[in-house]
Amino acid sequence: MSEAPLRIAVIGAGIGGLTAALSLRQAGFDVDLYEQAPALTHIGGGINMGPNAARVLFRLGLREGLLREGVCPIGTHQRRWDDGRTLQRAPLNPRCEELYGAPHITIHRADLLAVISSAFLAERIHLGHRLTGVTDKGDHVEARFDNGVQIAADILVGADGIHSAVRAILFGAAAPQFAGCVAYRGLVPAERIADLELELGSQSWVGPGAHFVHYFVSRGRLLNFVGWTEHDEWNREDWTDRATVGRALAAFEGWHPQVRRIIGAADECFIWALFDRDPLPRWSVGRVTLLGDACHPMYPFMGQGAAQAIEDGAALAACLALGAADPAAALRCYDEARLPRVTRLQQMSRANKLRFHMRDGPEQQARDAEWARMNNCGGDRSPDALRWLYAHDPAAVAPAPAEISA
Repeated sequence: MSEAPLRIAVIGAGIGGLTAALSLRQAGFDVDLYEQAPALTHIGGGINMGPNAARVLFRLGLREGLLREGVCPIGTHQRRWDDGRTLQRAPLNPRCEELYGAPHITIHRADLLAVISSAFLAERIHLGHRLTGVTDKGDHVEARFDNGVQIAADILVGADGIHSAVRAILFGAAAPQFAGCVAYRGLVPAERIADLELELGSQSWVGPGAHFVHYFVSRGRLLNFVGWTEHDEWNREDWTDRATVGRALAAFEGWHPQVRRIIGAADECFIWALFDRDPLPRWSVGRVTLLGDACHPMYPFMGQGAAQAIEDGAALAACLALGAADPAAALRCYDEARLPRVTRLQQMSRANKLRFHMRDGPEQQARDAEWARMNNCGGDRSPDALRWLYAHDPAAVAPAPAEISA
């Protein structure tokens, strides 16, 4: 880049924002990150991260940290809710790395955020900055924060989550819709459930109106679990007050003893409501754009929410590197490159909610028979069957960021 690099302001320091900032900086841009929280709070549960996302992070120089903090599960196993019967199973590692150049990784969200944030310049992360306004001046963008700070940038990226202030400024304020699901999640020290002799893999149990997932994180020291249950409404105060291990056990009454044993081994249980938005027809207006949950929140039932935010950052950096002379056109390129893929995954994630939560009966029996048939050929969850998802290179719209001079 022979001229002065574009100045880019990224709003939001979550997984999507941090990864986008790293990708843009690696592509040679002048990047600052603005976060409304007073500190980078590394909280949350586990993340099932496919090789499509891991490969992007490896290119950003994060391989060592991810492999140190995460776990490479040997396989994935779907089971029936009451008797534990196998419905589908497939290998994950080392098959993923053989096919796609990166493993499937399960990792605690806090560990992932710590690995990513450690690679970005601390002095370029501005905490305590809550966005209050954005004005596109045509040749630059101005942003205002509640602490009185005003900034100017060539491009502004909204990576500020499902309640995105940038999205509201671009397309109008509208509350996300409750998706009819709440999740109980917790972490169990591995030694407490050692007698279960769990393999180093991911297991999911599907049943009437609910499903339950567990896998190891934090170098294998903790077992992460999340149990999804369907509900007609959500009242934050009511649910938060009663987010206990006992309530989670009650929600999974009658389920397989292994499921209940895992829940009962937790010290505490957190509860999380799932919210959703319909897909947007575009993400960019002039010199302002969106990424991640700010523009395409999706159900976690394809395990691709964080992965698609990570891909967004790589694609955005590639499009801007290719068309830095015309930022608005580059952002339109970004929209065109990403919209079809994430819309497809949003739709598939919604469909999986129905597939995973079928009531026992003829439809459930037909689903199980179909899964058994596919299982004989590797199953629809195997790395080989998901080539369209895992082989995708979001930076293919331009030379890879590592090949661009900073």
